[in-house]
Amino acid sequence: MVEAPAGTRSAATSGGADPSPGVFEQLSAVADAVLYEGYLLYPYRRSSAKNRVRWQFGVLFPRDWVEADGPVVPGVSGSADSWYQQTECLLRVRRPGSACVRVRVRYLQMQRKQVEEAGHRPVESLRTGDGTVHLTFDEALPRECGIDVTLDELLRGGRTVAVGAAAGEDIEPLPEGAGRVVRTREEIRAETTVTAERLSDDLCRIRVRTTNTAPAPHPGTARDEALRRALIATHTLVGGDEVEFVSLIDPPADLQGPVRACRNEFTFPVLGDGAGDTGHVLLSAPIILPDHPRVAPESPGDLHDAAEIDEILTLRTMLLTDEEKREARATDARAAAILDRVDTMPQEVFERLHGAVRSLAPVTPTAPADRAAWWQEGADDGLSPTTDTVLVDGVPLGGGSRVRLRPRGRGADAQDMFLAGRTAEVAAVFHDVDGSVHLAVTLDDDPAAELNNWYGRFHYFRPDELEPLEPAGSPDEPSAPAPAAVPSRHTTDSETPAAEAE
Repeated sequence: MVEAPAGTRSAATSGGADPSPGVFEQLSAVADAVLYEGYLLYPYRRSSAKNRVRWQFGVLFPRDWVEADGPVVPGVSGSADSWYQQTECLLRVRRPGSACVRVRVRYLQMQRKQVEEAGHRPVESLRTGDGTVHLTFDEALPRECGIDVTLDELLRGGRTVAVGAAAGEDIEPLPEGAGRVVRTREEIRAETTVTAERLSDDLCRIRVRTTNTAPAPHPGTARDEALRRALIATHTLVGGDEVEFVSLIDPPADLQGPVRACRNEFTFPVLGDGAGDTGHVLLSAPIILPDHPRVAPESPGDLHDAAEIDEILTLRTMLLTDEEKREARATDARAAAILDRVDTMPQEVFERLHGAVRSLAPVTPTAPADRAAWWQEGADDGLSPTTDTVLVDGVPLGGGSRVRLRPRGRGADAQDMFLAGRTAEVAAVFHDVDGSVHLAVTLDDDPAAELNNWYGRFHYFRPDELEPLEPAGSPDEPSAPAPAAVPSRHTTDSETPAAEAE
């Protein structure tokens, strides 16, 4: 499992004692990685094209503005702009009389950093006498609101709390009267409502709904301007006393029905602690994560990009020119902190970024005893992904076989779970370096199937996640185009033993 990106270890949450003391703090690295995901991307310069379109996840705008062209369509994550975010989850109650739920709503408030030269005239950049460059740029401040409430109160109707932030202005004079930096924030108006519904004596469904209640700007207002009244990177931590939360990805068998009835809109809740199908804290994030996400211990700090590898970003940052580094430092204080960390990184810390192996399961080689180990010459002899087969329920599956996808309930990739029940055609059989087997498949109803086959892009499943179907040709079981040739050995993205420090 690829681990979550490193995040800044922020201060502890406020608003009362935490469940299982310190559990929110233990999750703060992952939560902060969510909060600052995409805040500023390599090469960390204002002039970079990728840093001109920012704030892509968990953005809650005023309702009238975001729905100017029609109602928003709820999704499973917050990659689309919305005016609300809703989390529903199940919790088991250990002691009904003393059960308490603790909610932490976290987001960023946009802050305009405007550079002004002497005479208070706004400018895009200004160089002071000491050679320091100051750039006009949009920053953001972290905001957090805590709600601690008894389960009994939630069952009686719930509680609504304001979670907005005040407007403000800060002025920083520049040396020798060269000018000043003015930072301004508009008021954020928002509220969170927490309610509960009893499903049985020891089982409840909790709903946390956060809504932007600010008056909408004019419908024609540009997105960059509307962001001044938005909650950015909104996510929620939910904990409690005398309660435990149920995994919505991999629930116990007897709770699959109630889990399917939960409605999560513009967010994706996962267990934040533990290692099984229950935990003491839930992270409801605007990006898709696995249960029990964690920061790789090798990561020395946040790089604001969960899709990249720390070592690659660090190397790229080292190669920035002096002029590019000066611009990055002038762009934002967080960019300057990244450059400082990279420029002073000890060799032993950098070497740890190259990778670590943390196997998910014991290695059980399945190759014949006379076959060379995977790293030796000739290891691929006798392997042919497009003609090899593997037995599933007594049926040999190989290139062209028809299957139905049945992702495992426990340990399956979150993305794979969305494909449960879909039909597909096998493209190839791959023998992985750890001795396991995966089958590459193409979805029958994928409109880009032919193009994906040409590029060699497939979904990968273990044999026990596939159900053999009748051969292609049945009217109700269409098949996809024939696959193109693919490499002879492959380790899948979703099932690779972690070998990176990300």
